[in-house]
Amino acid sequence: MANPSFQRARSAENKRQRASALVEAARSLALESGVASVTLTAVAERAGVHHSAVRRYFSSHKEVLLHLAEEGWTRWADAVSDELTGQAPATPREVAEALARGLDADPLFCDLLANVFLHLEHDVDAERVVSFKRGSRVAVESMAEAIGNSVPGLDARGALDIVTTAYALAATLWQVAHPPEALARAYAEDRTIAPLWALDFVPTLTRLLTAACIGISAEVAESAAGKR
Repeated sequence: MANPSFQRARSAENKRQRASALVEAARSLALESGVASVTLTAVAERAGVHHSAVRRYFSSHKEVLLHLAEEGWTRWADAVSDELTGQAPATPREVAEALARGLDADPLFCDLLANVFLHLEHDVDAERVVSFKRGSRVAVESMAEAIGNSVPGLDARGALDIVTTAYALAATLWQVAHPPEALARAYAEDRTIAPLWALDFVPTLTRLLTAACIGISAEVAESAAGKR
């Protein structure tokens, strides 16, 4: 049933406001109940827009979520760059902590990370996905530059590998560390499975990233020595 208060956006400014309202509606829904629960109908209702009108701004709710993911990349890059700026030399653990803290401060982005690769990139028009990839590339390169400037002897490829390791691990670990309520209760009741699956996100990610940073730095150093 149509929303009786709904009015079609006419001016460019009204259209911008309507698109922004849809993005904010998707953001609030995803934060409340998880990215996987967001639907086109729910986004439209939260924004006060008829569901048929949403497609004037986005091809689907998944395109809105991809927009949120692009914003998340920028926030993470800014957080890591701010923390590492002037922190040279930085130890592998300090780099790992900066990456992990930036992710932990942004639960929506962490939830989006797994969904981007599993669903969103497959169900959104290729042109929009390419635009998203360009935006996220800027964020990745910004983080890699900050890491490279902080870790002596680390080349550009090694710094990029550290960022790749961070988001690949985070996409899985966030989901594992934040199970549904029923599963969390099962972990509490059955301590035989808890040690493996009841993970703490930041300590686990920091530990694994520290090891990755050490290994990548060692591989870069070994490769450089072999070229001499």
